[in-house]
Amino acid sequence: MRSFAAACVAAGLGAACAAGSPCRSGEFHRFTGYSRPYFGAWTVAHGDTLTMPEMGDRFHLDRFVLDSDTVRMGRECRFQGRLVFSAPAETLGVTWFAQPEHGLIFGWPARLGPFGGISVAWWGRDSLRGALLFDQSLGIQVKPGTTAQFTAGRAR
Repeated sequence: MRSFAAACVAAGLGAACAAGSPCRSGEFHRFTGYSRPYFGAWTVAHGDTLTMPEMGDRFHLDRFVLDSDTVRMGRECRFQGRLVFSAPAETLGVTWFAQPEHGLIFGWPARLGPFGGISVAWWGRDSLRGALLFDQSLGIQVKPGTTAQFTAGRAR
């Protein structure tokens, strides 16, 4: 009697018998449907510049791209993207996904600040409104009520 794995190889079904990828799961299929309207390049039309006194840096988001390419992160699957800052002049590779009410963008290196990500939601029919999320676990205290918000439209 052969093992299950040997039977799969013998039948030429190695891929079909392999453990499922999180990027092929039913849950990620739902996230894909929620995320599809967010796919593309976005230009920030109005955005706050945030200054972090503890770090001496100003931060200003200029544009971002929410790609449809996927990346496996352990048992999760997310989409890839990029954030382009004009201050400091830097481009970050990020991951993201959307739920029915908003999209969440992740991937800040700790050296850039106490940022946990960005939450974006539809604002009208063709714009996104977003807010910076802070990660208090990095030890930098942010005053209650401190926000960095922006409004973005499709890049042309």
